[in-house]
Amino acid sequence: MTAQTLPTAVGAPGAEDISSEHDVLAIGCGPFNLGLAALASTVDGLDLVVLEEQPELTWHRGMMFGDASMQVNFLADLVTLVAPQHPLSFLSYLHDMDRLYTFTVRENFFPSRREYEDYLRWAAAKLPSVKFSHRVEAVHWDETTGRFTVEAVRGDGARLRMRAGNLVLGIGTAPFVPEALAGLPQDKLLHTSEYLYRQSDVAAAQKVTVVGSGQSGAEVAVDLLSRNLEGGPAVSWLTRTTSFAPLDYTKMNLELTTPAYMQYFHSLPQAVRDRLIKEQWQFYKGISTDTLEEIHELLYRRQLEHGLAEAELRFGITVENAAVDESGRTVLTCRHRDTDQLFEHTTDLVVAATGYRNRPPRFLDPVENLLHRDPQGRPVVRADHSIELADGVSGRVFVANAEIHTHGVSAPNLDIGAIRNAAILNAITGRDVYRLPKRSAFTAFEAPRQAS
Repeated sequence: MTAQTLPTAVGAPGAEDISSEHDVLAIGCGPFNLGLAALASTVDGLDLVVLEEQPELTWHRGMMFGDASMQVNFLADLVTLVAPQHPLSFLSYLHDMDRLYTFTVRENFFPSRREYEDYLRWAAAKLPSVKFSHRVEAVHWDETTGRFTVEAVRGDGARLRMRAGNLVLGIGTAPFVPEALAGLPQDKLLHTSEYLYRQSDVAAAQKVTVVGSGQSGAEVAVDLLSRNLEGGPAVSWLTRTTSFAPLDYTKMNLELTTPAYMQYFHSLPQAVRDRLIKEQWQFYKGISTDTLEEIHELLYRRQLEHGLAEAELRFGITVENAAVDESGRTVLTCRHRDTDQLFEHTTDLVVAATGYRNRPPRFLDPVENLLHRDPQGRPVVRADHSIELADGVSGRVFVANAEIHTHGVSAPNLDIGAIRNAAILNAITGRDVYRLPKRSAFTAFEAPRQAS
């Protein structure tokens, strides 16, 4: 379908109202919807537009340490796992940048985060379907036309009314701060997502406490321990987990992140899925072994120095409350989970390594009554990544990285992005525009069939 742009009535002075018709409107431009736009760009007759509120693509800038590496290899790019010949692959990017040969000689197939962000920005620049500075304000369902209407505002003030039969929500996640910490003043608390933006606060503190684990918490701990070795502030690291556990990225356990396991996981009852997600926490709360080794090395080197500020690591700790005392210091009320003992921990600055949660998309409020949700308020998501909608709604709303509860812990993984996007495009077009892997795991997940 070819997009149609139809000027309509003029609104405020200098702010034109514009209407247009499309096949697919994708809201949010992180790696997942960018990958959707990349794959859609080579599908004949499909008109897809991506709307992004921000003026440009950025990716985890607040944790862009100079030596930070990706945890997936370069094949987990926007397109390769379903379309290795695609012109927007990571290898095409390297070739375009004249780095393909040096990348090969490097013999490290895990790009740096900085290079991966540059790749994303390169791909976005080649996709006219990606529209930055477009803020979506509301989504409506039109029973007469059988299409969704998306109301958006462009950076120049123009109001847009865009229609499509299919929506794809890829608005990403938001930094999460638990209630126990949320009441702290802004100058006493920061989330890992803003760590590199708050370096002056880190430098000014006499003691910095990391609360929470995972890769982000560990990388902040590395930075703080390095500062400590150079005479910097005292460092504490407190986490609820039962240990400073590694990411379980052994090859056979990675079978649980495959499309085959995702399909199996979706077939299970929701109560079973919820139990499995809790059991598989090392996929998303674990720490890379390289980072753990770096932390141990820094702690070992501290033994050779004298007069350094304190450094402590404690796992099995729950922070139950946080307040500022009369002297202006932060006091955390903590519970030792093994013994149930309460204690107070005093610090100057808290770094919340407490992860992310799905953003509540307020622009969906006008169609909220059409979305089916489970008893916990989560969308009911079909195997093809579309939300179950009310009877009579012929349009479809797909989600990217909002379906851990229905598709498993691999849903946020970059290496599943191309597979999910291919499945979404196949569902939208009604044909196999991209071939999905028929066998992605050696493990058989289902119970064996019994002979009758």
